[in-house]
Amino acid sequence: MTTSFYPPQRTLMGPGPSDVNPRVLAALSRPTIGHLDPEFIRMMDEVKQMLQYAFKTESPLTMPISAPGSAGMEACFVNLVEPGDKVIVCQNGVFGGRMKENVERFGGVAVMVEDAWGKPVDPVKVEAAFAEHSDVKVLAFVHAETSTGVLSDAKTLCQIAQKHGALTIVDTVTSLGGSELDVDGWGIDAVYSGTQKCLSCPPGISPVSFNKRAVEVIEARQSKTPSWFLDQKLVMGYWGGGAKRAYHHTAPVNSLYAFHESLVMLEEEGLENAWARHRHHHNALREGLEAMGIGFLVEEPYRLPQLNSVFVPDGIDEAEVRRRLLADYSLEIGAGLGALAGKVWRIGLMGAACNKKNVLLCLSALENTLSAMGADIPAGKAIAAAEAVYTTE
Repeated sequence: MTTSFYPPQRTLMGPGPSDVNPRVLAALSRPTIGHLDPEFIRMMDEVKQMLQYAFKTESPLTMPISAPGSAGMEACFVNLVEPGDKVIVCQNGVFGGRMKENVERFGGVAVMVEDAWGKPVDPVKVEAAFAEHSDVKVLAFVHAETSTGVLSDAKTLCQIAQKHGALTIVDTVTSLGGSELDVDGWGIDAVYSGTQKCLSCPPGISPVSFNKRAVEVIEARQSKTPSWFLDQKLVMGYWGGGAKRAYHHTAPVNSLYAFHESLVMLEEEGLENAWARHRHHHNALREGLEAMGIGFLVEEPYRLPQLNSVFVPDGIDEAEVRRRLLADYSLEIGAGLGALAGKVWRIGLMGAACNKKNVLLCLSALENTLSAMGADIPAGKAIAAAEAVYTTE
């Protein structure tokens, strides 16, 4: 007979999901009510307001999609891209490639701007693509590339798009709540994210926001949006303002309780303080890893504090290290993807997992494991280097 499932207690320091705060887990267990209940609708309004705070936007069309971050991505493309539309897609990792897939699946033409994995999107290449193609409708790029840990200059890229009269679609799945993000200030037209990274919420919800320019394009579509579920004109009937809400779908009620709680916690901490916390603990982790002789894939100016891609020492079986960390320390770190598979680890410092205890656990566990596997790791230097950051910053 099958019995109830009780997962092991892990420390999640991979590329996501991240550790979920106990307050957020507790919110999941609250009584389920109807998705049209007046109290639930009141909570929905609070979620919208707090999400506007997190994105730094005043756009009314700001809401959580009832599906994971990939659905948020698809919601942006399916509403804004029509057959024949030309879209400049920037690819410097896995998720730019997924943007290309979306453009092509909805009948658009993808103009690719490619940079090496581990490098930020090059604005000069983007300018050149606009110069070559005068009829571009959208510029799409990943702000924080989860596959490499690199941060691109979203503000500059959006300025380029605005100069050429194009919309922007921006992936902020890993940056929301962890790195500076200013949707209105930078002029981002459509943005999507996920709850399971720096917001420390369970996976399954995708925050999105569309500004006035994007809404005008959606309303002026010549063809019907090919996705019924993700059609923003329909979803707004449920997530729109006012007490009267049109039934669209049965919302994931308890998951939205959890998301509400995670946004409450972000407000309590303060957005800028959250960004600073991620940078502070990254500094300690960086110093500890470098003291062990472990280097970073991404150059410091473009490095994400919340997602650290680091090189595997020569002669070490990286998968075996991850296996031992999970078995011996109940600690999860991530593998490299694509061309980086077997060459790097991705160490996450996101949301509730971004704290001193986890930094020291990760450094100690890595040092012990690598030393046991024969790597030339100087004993004790990693923890001392990290502690030096904590005593000086």
